[in-house]
Amino acid sequence: MHQAVKKVLSNLELIIASAAIIVTTVLVMLNVFTRYFLKTGIYWSEEVATACFVWSVFIGAAAGYKHRAHVGVDMLVNLCPPKTKKTITIIVDLVLLLINGYITYIAVIYLSLSYKKPTPVLGISTAYISSSILVSFALTTIYSIYFLVKDIKQPAQGGTI
Repeated sequence: MHQAVKKVLSNLELIIASAAIIVTTVLVMLNVFTRYFLKTGIYWSEEVATACFVWSVFIGAAAGYKHRAHVGVDMLVNLCPPKTKKTITIIVDLVLLLINGYITYIAVIYLSLSYKKPTPVLGISTAYISSSILVSFALTTIYSIYFLVKDIKQPAQGGTI
């Protein structure tokens, strides 16, 4: 049981993003079916599908960052000697930490403004959707700190971007 919980927690972002994209897909397909075959639509499905899609994108981006799966151009860096490669890696980590931290800060401000605005159909606060931005960039900021500490501690011969 302990191993299963650990596996779920280590893949929580992927699970949330996957669940959100599944809900998006099911709602869109169901709405298409009801429109064409039953001549009626599910009035709230587009709004919920859009919210789930936004969550899947932002949380999926955090998951990609966590696993260092985002595209990077490191061809020139890989040609550098190990100490230079480690220095460049640490500089990139610092820049990403600053950017992710700043976007997290901006997301807090944006979220504080968006809670007042209701969604058009369901009338719920848009903060439920906007909070995906804050969660995503807070996670990437945490991962940025982790990567920076890890890369500083790592020996020079193993430092890669």
